[in-house]
Amino acid sequence: MGNDGLHRALIVVVSGPGGVGKDTIVSRLAQRGAGLRRSRSWTTRPRRPGESDDAYRFVNRADFERHVQEGGFLEWVEYLGHLYGTPSPPVNSGPEAEDLVLVIEVEGAATVLRKVPGARMILVVPPSPEVLADRMRARGDDERHVADRVARAVEEEGVGRRLAHDVVVNEDLDRAVEEMAGILERYRAERASSAE
Repeated sequence: MGNDGLHRALIVVVSGPGGVGKDTIVSRLAQRGAGLRRSRSWTTRPRRPGESDDAYRFVNRADFERHVQEGGFLEWVEYLGHLYGTPSPPVNSGPEAEDLVLVIEVEGAATVLRKVPGARMILVVPPSPEVLADRMRARGDDERHVADRVARAVEEEGVGRRLAHDVVVNEDLDRAVEEMAGILERYRAERASSAE
């Protein structure tokens, strides 16, 4: 098989533009007991109104940059003026290692796919840029921020489609959750067959 104990856990990167619903889909899967452990990313952006304390580890720029210097991130990126990072090491080892899900931006996803052999990426995309803009407005983003993120989302989708193993269009949340659950089961079946 060629993988050591470090890679027995399945590593799934769920990526896509901000506001597309990737966090919500992963949260729904976790509530269903999908056997996933979520990596908690760090960010320097402020918490949004109504956002839970554990959505990210919210830190100031100095603390984030110190963690970068200490080699504490598997990947990190500056995105629209704020820093985001995935803490390392991102996996646990051993035969009972939980599968790990990283919910990160496309640029970070590319880094993880380069660094972690066997990682899989699911790209979540909106039905259209207009739907994405409406979702961002609904969560309280201002118009300038919406315009910036939608423009960036179009670029990210193009890059993400070239990187991703699978793409989920989040038009209907329940259907997107079911589709991602099916993809995860397929990844697990592939891992099991390659281990034999």
